[in-house]
Amino acid sequence: MQARLLSLALLVGTATGAVADDMKMPLNASQIKWGPAPNFLPKGAQAAVLSGDPTKEGPYVVRLKIPAGYKIGAHNHPTAEMVTVISGKFHLGMGDKLDQKKGMLLTAGGYAEAPAKMNHYAWASSPTIVQVHGQAPFAVTYVNPADDPRGKSQASK
Repeated sequence: MQARLLSLALLVGTATGAVADDMKMPLNASQIKWGPAPNFLPKGAQAAVLSGDPTKEGPYVVRLKIPAGYKIGAHNHPTAEMVTVISGKFHLGMGDKLDQKKGMLLTAGGYAEAPAKMNHYAWASSPTIVQVHGQAPFAVTYVNPADDPRGKSQASK
């Protein structure tokens, strides 16, 4: 019995050491480097990648800073998307078209998860920061192609 406990303690100690050795540098909100959001989001948002690479296989963590009145039309993703509200008033709804009468208000600490391929939409009623995480590669497919900012920028060329 003591040998098993010792083995378990060594295993836990080794695993804990590996995690501590592999831990990235901690980061306070004031240290986040914001940049323009990717072109699959409407203009006006800022983004910061906290962990991973959303374009490559593996886990990722991204923050989005969005202004009041910002809207993201109905869309889906090939993988599940998890969203945590850091600050502000963020509204989410499920369906094929953005409908502000049907969404749910999430405030700081609120959480939502959209399974892969589930159509959903969002908007902010105050300046808002959300954290998005999941399994990459991350991709967005808009239900209505007219809502896709990538098509709008190509059409204006």
